Amino acid sequence: IGRSFNCTGPVCGAGLFCIAVWFAVWFAGPAPVYPHSAKRVILSPMKVNVVLFQPEIPQNTGNISRTCSATSSALHLVHPLGFSLDEKHLRRAGLDYWDGLEISEYESDSAFFAAHGDKTIWYFSQKGAQSLWEADILGPDAGSDCGQSAVEDGAEKEVWLAFGRESRGLDEDLLIRNREHTLRIPMLEGKRSLNLSNCVAVAVYEVLRRTGFDGLKEHGKLFSSEDCNA
Repeated sequence: IGRSFNCTGPVCGAGLFCIAVWFAVWFAGPAPVYPHSAKRVILSPMKVNVVLFQPEIPQNTGNISRTCSATSSALHLVHPLGFSLDEKHLRRAGLDYWDGLEISEYESDSAFFAAHGDKTIWYFSQKGAQSLWEADILGPDAGSDCGQSAVEDGAEKEVWLAFGRESRGLDEDLLIRNREHTLRIPMLEGKRSLNLSNCVAVAVYEVLRRTGFDGLKEHGKLFSSEDCNA
C-alpha cells in the first residue's frame, strides 16, 4: 500500500537540506541577543531598575525581560543563576524583547553591592515591613510632576526594586539590615507568594502609575472599526 520515494536529485536534496535547517532553528530557538552595553531607550525621566538575586527559573526571567523592555526598565542579574542565559526557555519567554534591553550582570551579591551599595533599594518579600502601596518608593520630591522636575534638574532619577530567588526569596539577614526598605505585595494570609514575574510586573507598573506613565502609550485602538471611522 505504501509508496517509496527516492530523492536523489539536486533540487530535492536542497529541499531536504532547507527542511533540516528549518527544524534545527525551530528547536534551538532564536539566537539570543544580550546587549549588556545597549543604550536603553529613555521614555521617562524616572528610570526603573529591576534587580534579581539568584533567579532560578528561566521562564520567569524571560517574562521579566519582556516587562523591562516594554517599560524601558533596566534589568540587573546577580549570580549564581539557576540557568544559562542561552537556555531556550529563557529565549522563548523573552522572544525578540532582548534587543535594546539594558542588562547588567554581577558575579555575586558583594559585587552588586560594591557597584550599587549607595543606592536606596526596595526589597520585595512576603516578610516586608510595609505594603507597596503605603511606601514612598519615589522619594518625598517625586509625584505626578516628577518628570518635569527631573528634566529641569538635568539628571535622570532612579528607583531600585530587588527580588529574591523563587524558592527562598531574599536572604533574611539582608531583610533585617534593610528593614525600613522591605515591601510586601498584599495577598491573603497563609498564601506563600506570588509568581516572581508577576511581582516584578506589579511593582514596575506601580512605579509607572505614580509617575503618570511618562513616555508610554496608554490608549490602543481596534484595527477594523476604528480605522474605518477615522
